[in-house]
Amino acid sequence: MSAADGMNYAPQGKPRPVVGPGEFVVAAVGLDHGHIYGMCNGLVEAGATVKWAYDPDPAKVVAFCERFPSAKPARTELEAFEDGAVHLVASAAVPFRHGPLGLRVMDHGKDYFTDKPALTTIDQVEQVRRAVATSGRKFSVYFSERLHVESAVYASQLVSGGAIGQVVHVLGLGPHRANLAARPTWFFERDSYGGILCDIGSHQVEQFLHYTGNEQARVVASRVGNFAHPAHPGLEDFGDCTLTGANGAAGYFRVDWFTPDGLSAWGDGRVVLLGTKGYIELRKYVDVSRGPGDQVFLVDDAGEHHFSVGGQVGYPFFGQLVLDCLERTERAMSQAHILRAAELCIVAEAGAEVVAGPDASASALPGN
Repeated sequence: MSAADGMNYAPQGKPRPVVGPGEFVVAAVGLDHGHIYGMCNGLVEAGATVKWAYDPDPAKVVAFCERFPSAKPARTELEAFEDGAVHLVASAAVPFRHGPLGLRVMDHGKDYFTDKPALTTIDQVEQVRRAVATSGRKFSVYFSERLHVESAVYASQLVSGGAIGQVVHVLGLGPHRANLAARPTWFFERDSYGGILCDIGSHQVEQFLHYTGNEQARVVASRVGNFAHPAHPGLEDFGDCTLTGANGAAGYFRVDWFTPDGLSAWGDGRVVLLGTKGYIELRKYVDVSRGPGDQVFLVDDAGEHHFSVGGQVGYPFFGQLVLDCLERTERAMSQAHILRAAELCIVAEAGAEVVAGPDASASALPGN
């Protein structure tokens, strides 16, 4: 795992199986993004067995099976879907395909676990909402920037324990390294990845809902732009958004593709949670010029506290997801939460003011 390469960032934790060998079987279908490795790492650490791998590109399948030797190549996606032993299909396909693939998976009686963004259009959200209701299957999403980051997991524990009282504001910063030379064609096609607020902004929207305890929120304002990549007009390299939750909590986040080459990590991701009794700051992937990430800072009435939690907390989401699929519960994340986060991302992107690039409006210019 390279901390400098976000596209192939695949955290590994300590095995914490919740099932025995062969009791929970996974097929990996759609290997377009390196996140599939992090997704399957987490599932295997929870005790899952990866049985199948399928992608139209045989080279991707070969590479995947080398990393997960229990997996064997499927001749078609149907070979994996129709295997009665498979409980869950995991996928990191091109984003605009997440919804249609999930519908096919659920139609075959399997639960589905997709990379972010969950979906790219409101029509897809409605289709999935109907399919979930009629099939009873799960449409789960890999919001890795909270679920696969120990400092974010620890912050959830602090918040749920009342460490800072009620969370009234969430500040999220999600810079990413572009690494353009290694990116596939779809990375530069807005309709394929859904736009920056829909894509990497999905982490931030989900975090806001989670930490503030909201299942409903509205987009107050949003902006996107292409400031530095005129050769790729379909790429949005900047986006920001302001949210208000149903309980009055507010949030602001910024996402971008401007991580400089000198940073040791792929992005200096940070979160600041303001509560009625204190605040928490997370330095997720790096503590600039000081050391590794997973640093948590808590300030409350008792003083200033620092916790370095890398390797200490683990990633409970994956075991919870496995048990949810087997027992039809919602320990890991509710379906309503997932689909609301997906919807808000799409709304933010669709209504965003374009502030830079070929589609920027005159109203975005200074003095207008």
